[in-house]
Parts: sequence; C-alpha cells; structure tokens
Amino acid sequence: MDPINLLIIVNLIASISANWSGAKKGLKTSVTKVIERPHSYLQKLPPNISALILILIILGIFDIGNLSIKNDEKYQMIRISGLIVFIIFSWLQVSAFKSLGNYYTQDIVILKEHKLIKSGLYKFIRHPQYLCQILSDLGAGIALFNYLIVPIVVLVELPLFVLRARYEEKLLEKYFKDEFINYKKHSGFFIPFIG
Repeated sequence: MDPINLLIIVNLIASISANWSGAKKGLKTSVTKVIERPHSYLQKLPPNISALILILIILGIFDIGNLSIKNDEKYQMIRISGLIVFIIFSWLQVSAFKSLGNYYTQDIVILKEHKLIKSGLYKFIRHPQYLCQILSDLGAGIALFNYLIVPIVVLVELPLFVLRARYEEKLLEKYFKDEFINYKKHSGFFIPFIG
C-alpha cells in the first residue's frame, strides 16, 4: 500500500476513535435534555455529506477514485501537503469536540442548562468543528489525489457547513442574546478575527 494512504488510514482510525471518546459524554446527555431542536435540512444533510466523504476517503485509501498520476514523483509534495493538512485539522477537530464536552451534539439544539463555550479553539472562532471537518476532508482528498472528494468538499460540504453555522448562530443568539452578540464581536466565524 502507498505510504501516504497508509498514514491516512492510521490517522483516520486514531482521530475517529478520539472524536468518539470526546463526543460520547455529550451524546449521552443530549438525548434527554433538549429544549429546542429546530427542523431543517441543515440538521442531517451536512453530516450525511461528511459521512459520504468519509466513505470516499476509505475507498480512496484502496485507490478507488484516485487519479493514477498520484504516483508520479512530481506530485508527491502536493500529496504530502494534503496529508499534513488532513492530520493537523483532524486533530484540531478532536480538540474542538473535547472543548464542547457535555454540550456536543450531532444536531443543532439548545440543551437544558446550555452554556456558551468560549474556550479552546472557540476562543478564536465560533465554528472550529466545521472548519476542521472541511479542511481535514480537503486535505485527505488532496493527499489521495481523489477526483471525487475535492469537488464534493468545495462545492457541497463547504457551502452546507457555512449555512449550518449561520443557522446555528441564529439559534444561539436567540437563547444567549447579549452574551452571544458580545462573543461574536471577539471571535471569527471560520477564520480568527474575521466575521
């Protein structure tokens, strides 16, 4: 197996395991303690697209959907750059999920006794979990030279997560009012200090 593909599968297994352990506590508490769960296609579609991309990454590890030129020596630095982006942002996403703790959920919800998380990566940006998902998927697609992953991330996942984040912000502003408005002034949307 290609060494880059091997590193992708090792990181994928390790980061998924870490994400699961970080999110497990929040998943247990979120089931019964929901105050509001709006109905929208943004609840399920973006996570389902991410799941599709995960399947495509796994297929790409076994060279399904990858460009044959990926083995050309002149493209190795591009692939290595993609691998580095994939590894860095998959672990930053683990950090974001761990920061959420009991407030982690798959859905856009407000929980009983919900607190606005403003620590860790959330100190700088309001949606690090989405940004990290997008960049880690993009990095994996580039590392694999996969002709399906990169377009789906750029044309489908990115816009859907931006829409989902904006929808989530409306709900957070509704419940946290001035606290959230003040938090917005001191944090970026996806990029630190911007929007």
